[in-house]
Amino acid sequence: MRLLIVEDDLVIANGLVRVLTQAEYAVDHVADGKQALRAIQDDVYDLVILDLGLPAMDGVQVLSHLRQQANPVAVLILTAREDMETRVQALDLGADDFLTKPFHLEELEARVRALIRRSKLGNNLPLQCGNLRLDVPNKLASINELAITLSARELHLLETLMLRMGKIIAKEQIMESLCNWDESLGDNAIEVYIHRLRKKIEPSGARIRTVRGLGYMLEAEHTNL
Repeated sequence: MRLLIVEDDLVIANGLVRVLTQAEYAVDHVADGKQALRAIQDDVYDLVILDLGLPAMDGVQVLSHLRQQANPVAVLILTAREDMETRVQALDLGADDFLTKPFHLEELEARVRALIRRSKLGNNLPLQCGNLRLDVPNKLASINELAITLSARELHLLETLMLRMGKIIAKEQIMESLCNWDESLGDNAIEVYIHRLRKKIEPSGARIRTVRGLGYMLEAEHTNL
């Protein structure tokens, strides 16, 4: 599961990154609202943990923009504001949950688990390309209903490609999708994962096309550009 933390207080942000990474989430962090919108546009997240008091663009504006764009990503609001008006405004704009600072990390982790579980249950249709099918919640890939064995990173790579079927994904975006922003993953590693995944899905009627200078795209073999 991939999370985005939008928090300008570095002490809080670093603590959240550490705790959630230890809980085996892939965690990215940005410090202002404009960076958050760019990150969400460029990547696929299961949950956004969003502070309201942000520089450049506040959390209310970020949330409003996401919902105006019909982005369904789950959003957990963090704020030091305790007034009911703020809470109601955030929920009316489409926040999924609300947590007031200071908070216990155990409660935040529980809310993160609940929100991800709820979002997956609400969107549990499998992704399909040709005869290739991916059951995201259960992490199962199959061809003609026969399971294929994929590593954790191959599964995440396949999910990233299938969520953007027919669209070019830059190599840099794939790098960010496969690891935290504070980790390194070279071009050669991406090419190795792409090569392995190509071989495993070859019988499915789906293919990963290399678009020179731009990136990669998943498409059914009969698709013509």
